Amino acid sequence: MIELAMPTTALVLAGGKGERLRPLTDDRPKPMVEVAGVPILVHHLTWLRDNGIKRAVVLTGYLHEVIHDYFASPRIDGLMVDCVAEKTPLGRGGAFRNGFEQAGIADDLIVATNGDVITDQPLRLMFDVHRSRSAAATLLVAQVKSPYGIVEVEDNGAVTGFVEKPQLPYWINGGVYLLDSSVIHQFPVVGDHEATTFPDLAKQGQVAALRCVGFWSSIESPKDLGEAALKLGLVG
Repeated sequence: MIELAMPTTALVLAGGKGERLRPLTDDRPKPMVEVAGVPILVHHLTWLRDNGIKRAVVLTGYLHEVIHDYFASPRIDGLMVDCVAEKTPLGRGGAFRNGFEQAGIADDLIVATNGDVITDQPLRLMFDVHRSRSAAATLLVAQVKSPYGIVEVEDNGAVTGFVEKPQLPYWINGGVYLLDSSVIHQFPVVGDHEATTFPDLAKQGQVAALRCVGFWSSIESPKDLGEAALKLGLVG
């Protein structure tokens, strides 16, 4: 049996419009909005580089030329960045599949990510889970805080306490995956892998998950930009 090696190639989704971040996204894709003066995508790619990724294929759509022009010159030491633009919207699963095929990736194991995620989660831990579970796909899952304070109420209507924005007891898809290359060919040509491929693989017992033990944030609002900068020590 061939020993599975840590992946060195990543597919990175970066075609989002970022409607909730307007007007910041009027002239750039969501992953190019800046956190502490640096695009989200650069933070994301630097994290991938620091976790052993040598080549990142950035999958672009909305205002794709902004990303292509930015990475026309080397930006991150030790990381080769290629860009693949969609001609028509393909959905997230379709974008991953198209990028994999267009970039001519021959790796047995790859990383696939949402480029608007900022995290310091070590990929080695995901790899260990993927290998030990003999999974076809391993997901990073994360917990989020309630956007609201919680009122603790007993069955008789008595209020016993208040909890300010607690951590919710659920795990969400964190937008970071380890994938056997065969899984990419099961992604839809057009559509969302989370609605089709992943549920099918889960029914077959081929999906594993790692609970995030580090910082994780999917940048969805201006508030998220500031919180991410503070958490990662990018601002004082």
